[in-house]
Amino acid sequence: MNDKMTSVSKGSDAVKRLFGSTPVLCDGAMGTMLYARGVFINKSYDELNLSQPELVREVHLEYLQAGAEVIETNTFGANAFRLEHFGLRDKVREINLAGVKLAREAVNQIRDKQATQAFVAGAIGPLGVRLEPLGKTGLDEAREAFAEQIAALTEGGPGVGVDLLSIETMTSLTEAEQAVAAARAVAPEIPVIVMVTVDEEGNCLDGTSAEAAARRLTATGAEAIGCNCSAGPATVLSVIERMRPLTDLPLAAMPNAGIPRAVEGRTIYLTSPEYMASFTRKLVKAGASLVGGCCGTTPSYTRAMRSALRALDAMETGVEVMANRAETQAAQKVSPPPLAERSKIGSMIAAGEFVSMVEIVPPKGIDCSREINGASQLHKLGVDAINVPDSPRASARMSAQSLCVQIQQQVGIETILHYTCRDRNVLSIQSDLLGASSIGLKNILCLTGDPPKLGNYPDATAVFDVDAIGLVNIVRNLNCGLDIGKNSIGESTGFTISVAANPGVPDIDQEVRRFAYKVEAGAEFAITQPVFDLRVLEEFLKRIEGFRIPIIAGIWPLTSLRNAEFMKNDLRVSMPDEIMARMAKTGSPEAARAEGVLIAQEMLAEARPMVQGVQVSAPFSKYMAAAQVLGLTEGVGV
Repeated sequence: MNDKMTSVSKGSDAVKRLFGSTPVLCDGAMGTMLYARGVFINKSYDELNLSQPELVREVHLEYLQAGAEVIETNTFGANAFRLEHFGLRDKVREINLAGVKLAREAVNQIRDKQATQAFVAGAIGPLGVRLEPLGKTGLDEAREAFAEQIAALTEGGPGVGVDLLSIETMTSLTEAEQAVAAARAVAPEIPVIVMVTVDEEGNCLDGTSAEAAARRLTATGAEAIGCNCSAGPATVLSVIERMRPLTDLPLAAMPNAGIPRAVEGRTIYLTSPEYMASFTRKLVKAGASLVGGCCGTTPSYTRAMRSALRALDAMETGVEVMANRAETQAAQKVSPPPLAERSKIGSMIAAGEFVSMVEIVPPKGIDCSREINGASQLHKLGVDAINVPDSPRASARMSAQSLCVQIQQQVGIETILHYTCRDRNVLSIQSDLLGASSIGLKNILCLTGDPPKLGNYPDATAVFDVDAIGLVNIVRNLNCGLDIGKNSIGESTGFTISVAANPGVPDIDQEVRRFAYKVEAGAEFAITQPVFDLRVLEEFLKRIEGFRIPIIAGIWPLTSLRNAEFMKNDLRVSMPDEIMARMAKTGSPEAARAEGVLIAQEMLAEARPMVQGVQVSAPFSKYMAAAQVLGLTEGVGV
């Protein structure tokens, strides 16, 4: 960051440090934490400052204990327009004063116990109404509403009121300008950060580009500008990179924990703390000096981001103690064996040989003789490996790890263990993987996992400590002889690391982005979801040319029209009308299965020149049908 960015005239010397060149860590999502504690979304979260103050104070303390240097008041929606929806229009001042008091108490408690300094930022969100000329709310009305909130937040001056103001998640540049203008009029002595939120293309939600936003926000006179919320860390990083050349002000970056998923009626963010930490370093290197989290981020994210900043500081300052620690860790790290030496599949992938795999789903009981016999027949026919899913569709089945071990021991064919994050925390993941390596399982397919609501036990609790990207990072570290805490485990686990890809997903941009992150994390080859439309596969392969790894195409021999409809409607697989019509014309179950095999053979023949292998599923345990798709046998068997 250049020298022009280190000059801030407002605030105490301590506050000025927040706007210098040293990275500063802000807290994460207050709303996410309150929601996790059972507060319904139809309540005013800001009003909790009055009705449940201890709950709010506890959240502040958790962020401070995780390493946050700046915490925001629980006042994001505490303006007249938003509070009016809850019949609280007359409590703007009371709610904001209470929000400052709770944050200040938490900061003072941490300071007294830990002798560390932290600051209170007054959180100011959008008004929740459209401003003129697109809406009926005038600019003067907007300024008045912001001024009313800011007056309460800053009452008493720094040390009593807030130390700085955080105007955030602004969807309109015009509204952001009115908020800053109100801050300048009401509390000119208080520093201001103003941040916009953007779409997946990095443009403000009013259509303004990141570059134009940088110019306009700089002109407001704020002490720092930036981007928060949005579609996740990758999007916010792109905005920071676009803003940096156009302003001399410090930049703030506080992304969501990715795009949320609805799981069991709750909003779940699948981006892992480790992944957010990796982007913390990238954001600082891109020019951000204030970093933190928004929706979906919790104290575990703050803790991971603090570790990332400490590591970055150690690299840049060369502090002797940290340098010695890094040298010790480097000495503990080992080099994993070359891919060709880790497993048969790794050897084939490294040599560019075409790989054939068949998927065998574990049984719902304890008898796996049918699966063992199927694997044996496939092995004799020349299939290279058996894929074993991990409770697909969130169903309760024999553990994939157990079936993999039995197949390898009794049949002698190599297996690929599907491993999901759904059911395990990071400790269980580490234990499972260390155990898998010790008993000879060497191929891992890293998956996030289907949410329990898709299965027979929708009330089961999911874990999702990390997603597939975070899991790849964990496996890569284990391959380098390091556990989750970067402690030595003695030797490499020697896994080949694979990931899933879905070329036919509706949001292909998000799929390509996540695929790139998986490759960056350490994925060595990928297996696609079933392919029925070669145009979709071709387009996906073009999109990943810049970070291409070997691709194994998924092939599914359809068994009936109903099966095709399930794939299309339930699993959201791209299914051309031509294939639906072909399956509809079959007159018997036998004819339908034969047509499904024929379609799969055609898919394989067309996809073969584009990919490095094929995984054939065996719907309803019809293993010989999978073999026929591979051209290893005649007829459709069971």
